[in-house]
Amino acid sequence: MFSRKRGGPKHVRATDAAPSEALKQSLAAGDEPPPPDRGPWDASYAPDDVQRLDLGSLQIPAVDGVEVRVQANPDGAVEQIVLVDGESALQLGVFAAPRSEGIWNEVRAEIAGAMTSDGVAPREIDGPYGVELAARVNTPEGPADVRFVGVDGPRWMVRALYQGAAAADPSREGRLGEVLSGLVVVRDNEARPVREALPLQLPKEMTEQAQQEQAEQEQGPATNGSRPA
Repeated sequence: MFSRKRGGPKHVRATDAAPSEALKQSLAAGDEPPPPDRGPWDASYAPDDVQRLDLGSLQIPAVDGVEVRVQANPDGAVEQIVLVDGESALQLGVFAAPRSEGIWNEVRAEIAGAMTSDGVAPREIDGPYGVELAARVNTPEGPADVRFVGVDGPRWMVRALYQGAAAADPSREGRLGEVLSGLVVVRDNEARPVREALPLQLPKEMTEQAQQEQAEQEQGPATNGSRPA
């Protein structure tokens, strides 16, 4: 559902929607604007003394009771991040964006269009970060609720997809909402196409552990040299 358009991206106007706190601070006058009240944080405003899982462009705060599931290739490049808390899940993505314009409005419209084409009836609802997109979709396991949340920051956008109980009822976000508001985005200085996924990488020690486990699986069970009966 999320892809770059050919022929270059089209952006929403600055007047289409109020900017998020992160983006608002990046546009504020003065050399040192006050930090936002909450995240997702740009790295320049992130609170100190918070334990986080460092995945490169995205840092995830450690919240008791929330399981972090990271899918990565053998080189350690992260392909998917899913957080699980009871009957709820939260999938995260972070993408390049212009410094002075948000892209969530446009992205949301495209997701809604794709859903409508698939026979799904999405609806827009108001949330703490602005307009969200909610729907009930068909899955191999049966109908399921989903809810998309977008947060525009300076040169980045976080896209969050709630599934399960937290999608059906935003008041049940609980600890997953705490994780979302505590995310830190570390945007590098490299020029990137708008909407390109920012690079995510497992910490070195996790990459080495995964490679070791893969090597052990490829070797198969150890044998003691005895012949089968």
